[in-house]
Amino acid sequence: MVKRKKVSTILKPLFISIFGTDIPILIEFWDKSKLGNRQSDIKVFIKSPNFLNRVIYAPRDLGFGRAYVEEELDFQGDIIELLTIVNRLNPQLKINPKIILSTIKSLKQLKVSLKKLPNPEEEANVSGIFHSIKRDRQSIHHHYDIGNDFYRLFLSKTMTYSCARFRASKDTLDTAQQNKYDLICRKLDLRKGMKFLDVGCGWGGMIIYASQHYGVKSVGITISKEQFEYTNKLIRRLKLENLVEVRLQDYRELVNKEKYDAISSIGMFEHVGEKNLEKYFEVLYSILNDGGRLLNHAISRNTDQPIKKNSFLRKYIFPDGELLNLYSIVKGMEKSGFEVRDVESLREHYALTLRKWIQNLDRNWEKAEKIVGKRKARIWRLYLCGSVVSFERAESTLFQILGVKIGDDKKSNMDLTREKFI
Repeated sequence: MVKRKKVSTILKPLFISIFGTDIPILIEFWDKSKLGNRQSDIKVFIKSPNFLNRVIYAPRDLGFGRAYVEEELDFQGDIIELLTIVNRLNPQLKINPKIILSTIKSLKQLKVSLKKLPNPEEEANVSGIFHSIKRDRQSIHHHYDIGNDFYRLFLSKTMTYSCARFRASKDTLDTAQQNKYDLICRKLDLRKGMKFLDVGCGWGGMIIYASQHYGVKSVGITISKEQFEYTNKLIRRLKLENLVEVRLQDYRELVNKEKYDAISSIGMFEHVGEKNLEKYFEVLYSILNDGGRLLNHAISRNTDQPIKKNSFLRKYIFPDGELLNLYSIVKGMEKSGFEVRDVESLREHYALTLRKWIQNLDRNWEKAEKIVGKRKARIWRLYLCGSVVSFERAESTLFQILGVKIGDDKKSNMDLTREKFI
């Protein structure tokens, strides 16, 4: 009688191609055989042979992500540390094609059929013209309209879903978010009586802060129905109807006759896309008064390579999301007429923000599962953990870019120093 080989023995070449010969973590397979460092606190469980079909048919992170969503793959220990190790050893999760072929040949030994499995139902399903208003609304709905109660679990009281600013690492999340709001108000030089627009206003934190602390008349626009309804209720509860307004409106629908003294765009630019880059800045330039300022706060990538269409991030989190590099953003602003006056990176601040969100989500894990279901909660936790790694390893960063619309007098009305921005 021929003794059947352990799964770990058969699949060892596959995991060596990912981690190298010295596999630093423990991997346990569905037959309970193990591979790697048995002393490691980080354990990866390959719970089903379906995992192989996921990886073969959707290489890189998407195949692994699909297996994770279906609980054919699971982790124990510090997920951020695990993803950091993978990122350091194999950032793109590339597997040598020869290894894929040898794995396919090994399927018979494992009594696994080569077949394309149905994709998890949690994947985004958007259609229509890329970055059209109709399709962008679908993308925003997929990401933001999963329930205000879910977001409340990890965003904390300010309900702010963008990078905070920490004056000290001990700052609470709410304090750091208010620090960010105040920094933006100062960069925009907001003063009482000004008319201020926040593009992609989320749950209203920025427009409410600006009106309460700087006396401006604020308008916020969003294309998320849940954010719109939440912000409207908040404005009424705070009795700010005379100062704050929220609209269910796309930036491309802004009326040219309506002018503003200052504009912020915080964590919205990632949904604009390279295709609409110039249109976006042209619209904002057209509705800004001479001497007015635009603060564009957005995630950026230190590469010319776009986020792959068949990636975990695009399929499950940000359908059609694009992260452009700093050069492209500044060039787009300048081409539209803005004079770029200040650029600040908050990369480390975003890593801290994400870690705070993960801590909140973990504290409220049972509630999260009840609100969105176990699978979607797992998707979000993996996404947040992966984002920490991306910022800590400088693959992604966050830039606040300040532009001024200079009038015929060519005056920028900027101070000679950055003292107000500190």
